[in-house]
Amino acid sequence: MNLIKLSFSYLRRRALNTLLNILLFSFGIATITILLLFSYQLEDNLYKNAEGIDVVVGAKGSPIQLILSSIYHIDNPTGNIKLSEAKQLMNHPMVASATPLALGDNYLGYRIVGSTTEYLDKYSATVREGTLWNHEFELVLGADVARNEGLQVGDTIVSGHGFSEGGSSHDDNGLIVVGILEPTGTIADRLILTGVETMWGIHMESEEEEDHDHTDGRSITNESYLATEFDQEQITSLLIRYQNPLAAAQFPRFVNDQTSMQAAAPAVEVTRLLTLLGVGLSSIRFFALVLILASVLGIFIALLNSMKERKYDLAIMRTLGGSRLKLFNHVILEGAMISLAGGLLGIVLGHIAMEGIGVLFAEAQQFAVTGYDFHSEEVVILLLALGIGILSSLVPALLAYKTDIAETLSKT
Repeated sequence: MNLIKLSFSYLRRRALNTLLNILLFSFGIATITILLLFSYQLEDNLYKNAEGIDVVVGAKGSPIQLILSSIYHIDNPTGNIKLSEAKQLMNHPMVASATPLALGDNYLGYRIVGSTTEYLDKYSATVREGTLWNHEFELVLGADVARNEGLQVGDTIVSGHGFSEGGSSHDDNGLIVVGILEPTGTIADRLILTGVETMWGIHMESEEEEDHDHTDGRSITNESYLATEFDQEQITSLLIRYQNPLAAAQFPRFVNDQTSMQAAAPAVEVTRLLTLLGVGLSSIRFFALVLILASVLGIFIALLNSMKERKYDLAIMRTLGGSRLKLFNHVILEGAMISLAGGLLGIVLGHIAMEGIGVLFAEAQQFAVTGYDFHSEEVVILLLALGIGILSSLVPALLAYKTDIAETLSKT
């Protein structure tokens, strides 16, 4: 007696009922899979993009807003700070390195970031085509920007004011694409990078009506923006790395208490952000557990009703030599097959849904998430799904185990 074939034939005979139980169970598993993938990739994105940045200094306001705008580029900045004041912090003995950011413009929703080439080092970004910027009004594109918009080295673009598509454009300042970066899997893939001087030049009132090209801009280096002639200019923020661990306790307090600026630590704010998001994720997780509980009840009721309908079949199986244990295993196997099918389908659906979410995030130019990411915890989810199916079939299996041959056949 092949129990697997026998169990499968009974499930196939009740195909609609079986399919509904599998689908309901899979929805709960899919929701948990999405939460698992999303939480892992979100946390990885947050910490990966903030790696090597001990503190962000910018205008006073919300610390989380400062972190989101300066590191993840998904919020508006808290304001601007004077370069002359920022230079004082850059020379502070507790500061090992300070990378300036000048924000304020976009191209088709992709943010244009004025900085130095040291900014690329934070993401291990290298040039795939062309070169880095050497003059004002020269740009380097992140891999996603170049691919999505079909831009190539030598193309000219016009920036728009603000951080979203549709703002007033700076038609008097044409920006030349001189390089395209290799994919890094970080926020750099979705940015357009240039020198700080370019961002200042874009917003200067042009005395001529002619468009600029790369020959119009003066030569720039990583230090040229520090010249005294730029002291009255403004930047958005500084990405700072400490000289030593002791600075983590002293430097932010110094900035917040003794300057007109604020210092926000990415590690602290990211932890706070994940805590806030955790409340919402917990609610969704509860909803998934409700779905799984409903599916467990469905499997239990389906098998229970099946036992009532199949008492005669079970009695015949006993007369043909089937032991009580085989009948018990037969029903357990049915519950296991339903839950295993639902678990596998749920994991597949979860990955498909996650890939869809990744496409939406890419269109919104937010975090990069994908459905092609797999974790060992998914095996645990599948084993738990199998265990749930076995538990839900225990009572019907016990009824099958206690089947009385004589009593059942005498009633037919």
